Amino acid sequence: MEWDAAYRGQPLWEIGRSQPAVVELAESGRLGHSVLDAGCGTGENALLLAERGHEVWGIDVSELAIERAMMKTHARRLPVVFLVANVVDADAVGRTFDSVVDSGCFHTLSDSERVAYSASMRALTEPGGSLHVLCFSELEPPGWGPRRVTQAELRDTFAEGWTELEIVPAHYETRGSREGRTEAFAWLASFRRTATA
Repeated sequence: MEWDAAYRGQPLWEIGRSQPAVVELAESGRLGHSVLDAGCGTGENALLLAERGHEVWGIDVSELAIERAMMKTHARRLPVVFLVANVVDADAVGRTFDSVVDSGCFHTLSDSERVAYSASMRALTEPGGSLHVLCFSELEPPGWGPRRVTQAELRDTFAEGWTELEIVPAHYETRGSREGRTEAFAWLASFRRTATA
């Protein structure tokens, strides 16, 4: 998919606020001080975390999405760093974080990209730090939206260098599907980066 093309309109995943699952995650106290929003889109989740006192960076492959995110951070006077970067290229970021949040990026990846993604997220996360992935689950009926993900696929992807904390049912909010629904069945999967692997 050519991501800039999606952002020339208003993508279904851009709901104008943070995903409720990310809000709950922030309120849980499970995120460290520094947080990377991987696949940040136009920055709503990153900006929420900055409002709550986290040091936040956001990365996305879409230049147009990052432009919009930067406009928001200036308008809201929040100190978020936004970069155009691919989630599978840790070197493009150049630092590590206590926690990484991925809201809706993982489920867009191919099998081969998942392997690179796991390695990249590991390189971007401090030892003992956490990764939290919100993605469509296989419980969401087929017919619209991104690829569905099973718990087994999540465990397989993060089998090396990560310890599973939990995989729990969640919802991913959208602006609506072809069926008119605004919530999709999702998983919120949390992992801890091991010190060695």
